[in-house]
Amino acid sequence: MKFPKRYVIVLLTFICTNVCYIERVGFSIAYTVAADAIGVNQANKGMILSMFYYGYVLSQIPGGWAAQRIGGRRVLLLSFVLWSLICGLIPLDPNRVTILVLSRLFVGVAQGFIFPAIHTVLAQWVPPQERSRSVSLTTSGMYLGAACGMLFFPSLVKHMGPQSVFFVEAVLGVAWSLIWLKFSSDPPRIDLPKVSMPKVASRDTIKAQAGGVVAPRTVKIPWRRIIFSLPVWAIVVNNFTFHYALYVLMNWLPTYFELGLQLSLQDMGSSKMVPYFNMFIFSNIGGVVADHLITRRILSVTRTRKLLNTIGFVVSAFALMALPLFSTPSGTIMCSAISLGFLALGRAGFAVNHMDVAPKFAGIVMGVSNTAGTLAGIVGVGLTGNILEGAKASNKDLTSSETWKTVFFVPAYLCIFSSVIFLVFSTGEKVFE
Repeated sequence: MKFPKRYVIVLLTFICTNVCYIERVGFSIAYTVAADAIGVNQANKGMILSMFYYGYVLSQIPGGWAAQRIGGRRVLLLSFVLWSLICGLIPLDPNRVTILVLSRLFVGVAQGFIFPAIHTVLAQWVPPQERSRSVSLTTSGMYLGAACGMLFFPSLVKHMGPQSVFFVEAVLGVAWSLIWLKFSSDPPRIDLPKVSMPKVASRDTIKAQAGGVVAPRTVKIPWRRIIFSLPVWAIVVNNFTFHYALYVLMNWLPTYFELGLQLSLQDMGSSKMVPYFNMFIFSNIGGVVADHLITRRILSVTRTRKLLNTIGFVVSAFALMALPLFSTPSGTIMCSAISLGFLALGRAGFAVNHMDVAPKFAGIVMGVSNTAGTLAGIVGVGLTGNILEGAKASNKDLTSSETWKTVFFVPAYLCIFSSVIFLVFSTGEKVFE
């Protein structure tokens, strides 16, 4: 049997998100070590760590537009080449603040094109009955990448220095770019689900109708309807909350381990990757369960999305609130693993919903939604640094888990609020033709 090309595309997008998150976690680990070595305060660390998201937010909607106009395949390649070159050429020196700020800003801009482009590519290649598990597999690459970064980079930094992380990231980025260039392609009609087509149609229209999900590149994008759509806003709110919780834990959990638990990442061994590996597992479980419920007609698409989203976000909220109550590494890792795992499960709700409500404009809607998710990175990472610096100024002990309660309670409350919004306003039906 011939291995369907769409499976190759899904696998490559999975590796793509994997490498992207290896880069993000790698910078967080390498910069934290370099900054701590010269005594950079928590607020300034938060500022540098959040600069990526300032660039990232600028390119989300342009990324969806570019993928719609010139094709997601090309946009993915260009963005990967750009951020890989920056990682390979820029020195990691906490004293050279301007260079670090600009480099993280441009890496953010380059990576901001990636997820809207991925959604455009998947909308072209993946039929509806495979949608949940394909998107879940692709996005689970983020968590496996974060797990790999947490596992390998602390030892690499210890033995080879922080700059070695940049070199590894650049090599991985260039390697993926070459593989994508060789094996990716626009979808041929034979590998797409069959639907009826008019006798006379343009090449773009034939391709769109063959897949049933891709709008012609010259079609007018319904910006006004997208912006004022309540189902879209339900996705946007949940994307914001998901990324607020994820980015706060990704960027500040290493600091919590070192300050709150007096434990370095190097001493934690493989346990530090458990939360992200849990996300990888639960993300794929969510995708398989969602497709099973829908294809077996156990639940409608709408009820499936709402069920998984609610379970994921509510359980995650309670785990976040429990996290600072534990003063042991095992308890902290357990709570963070449950929280991030169920957040990933929730992606089978809101994250796949882009393709439900707007299959022909999935990249555009993803760009709008991910803009909110990126703002969460700017707000969450920067705000957490200021919360800790304010606590320090008030003579509170940063080694006490009590001081960290606010850091974890904010995303917990957001999770509960967002799950209610999704329950009330989301739909699994097509909204935009």
